[in-house]
Order: sequence, then C-alpha cells, then structure tokens
Amino acid sequence: MNNNLDILAFGAHPDDIELGCGGTIIKEVHSGKSVGIIDLTRGELGTRGTPELRDKESASAAKVMGVKIRENLGFKDGFFQNDEKHQLEVIKIIRKYKPKIVLCNAMDDRHIDHPKGADLVSHACFLSGLEKIKTILDGKKQQSWRPLNVYHYIQWKNISPDFLVDISGYEELKMDAIKCYSSQFYDPKSKETETLISKKNFLDTIYNRSLDLGRLIGVDHAEGFTSNKIVGVESINDLI
Repeated sequence: MNNNLDILAFGAHPDDIELGCGGTIIKEVHSGKSVGIIDLTRGELGTRGTPELRDKESASAAKVMGVKIRENLGFKDGFFQNDEKHQLEVIKIIRKYKPKIVLCNAMDDRHIDHPKGADLVSHACFLSGLEKIKTILDGKKQQSWRPLNVYHYIQWKNISPDFLVDISGYEELKMDAIKCYSSQFYDPKSKETETLISKKNFLDTIYNRSLDLGRLIGVDHAEGFTSNKIVGVESINDLI
C-alpha cells in the first residue's frame, strides 16, 4: 500500500495547522494533492475543552479540509522536548508517509510549544534521511526519507514571511475548519474561562491577516511561510 503524501503538516496542538496554514492545505487538496496532518499533542493543557472533545473537533476540521490522514502522536502538551525519543517518533511518521513537503510550527512564537515543535520537526526531517538511523514501524524496517522542503507557517507573532501563498477562494473554508474547535474559539454562550483566543477579536485577526497578506501580493487572501533555506522556483513565471 502506497502511503506517500505530497504534503505533511505538523502542529504542536490541534488547531495550530488550521489557524496557520489551513487555507493552503485546503487549496492543495482541491488541486489534487494528497495531504496529511500530524498533531504532536492533544492540547490537554488548554484552558478550555478536554482532550476528548478536541479529538472530535480535530476530526471534524480534517473533514472540512479534506485531508487524507490525521494522526496524533500523543506527546505531553507543554513538556515534550526536541530530544532523541521524540525525534525518533517523528522520524517514523516521516518515513511512513514520505512527504515531499513538510509544514510545521512557527520558529518564534508566544507559546513555548510552537518553536519547540518547529525545531523538533525540522531536525527530524533532516535525521530521517540518514540511513544509519534505524526505525521499525509495524514490525517492518523503514527506509530513510528526507522531505525536499520544510516550511514554517505563521502563528501568533507577525513574523515577516519569506513567501506568501494565494488562498483566495478558500478563506471561508479555512474559517469553517477553525470554527470546528468550538471549545477553543469565540462562543458567546460558553461558560468557560475566557482566553486570548476565545475572544471574537482573535478570529477577526486571523481573517484580517489573510486579507493583509493578500494585499501585499495583489490578491484577496494569502498565508505566509518562512524557510530555513533559500526558496527556488523552476521559472520566473511562477512568481505572482
């Protein structure tokens, strides 16, 4: 069975991916690309909701986005580390799905798990290409695999992007996927403790950021990414 994916997106918590690169994922799925999602934790330290509820919400969001697979590695929210133990688990996933492109958390952000997740996944992508690192999955020895590119989506902080992806026409579906997390985001009927992301202003800023980034390249909506290496294109005509 061929599990190979064109794109594999990693998030430290359920909803990171929807917020940071949901529009890009939806657009790529609609263009025929095979896309998967890996959540590193269940977000169990979140002020609102429960891990069980967030499991259901993430499954609903995955349906909205149309991704091929979504898995949760069950790392400890707030306390996972970029160490050998966690790297090997991520390597197993990379070798299982052999993605061409990996998307992961912001390299600098307000939540400590986001840069940790960024470092963990980026390092695992490199190590996954080393033949002498042996991994076994489902009783079978895995082959080495290194993604062609690793890109980081933008989260809380307004990081200057290295490139922008036009998501015009997919912005509403992105917001639909985000709103699947009703425990986390704005709900005037909720009795739970208010947080920075449960305010209506937060959802407005997500939508307005895509408008503002789109403005920079002359389109309606866009999402931004950073890269640890120079981004190349096959033709100058690929540039908007």
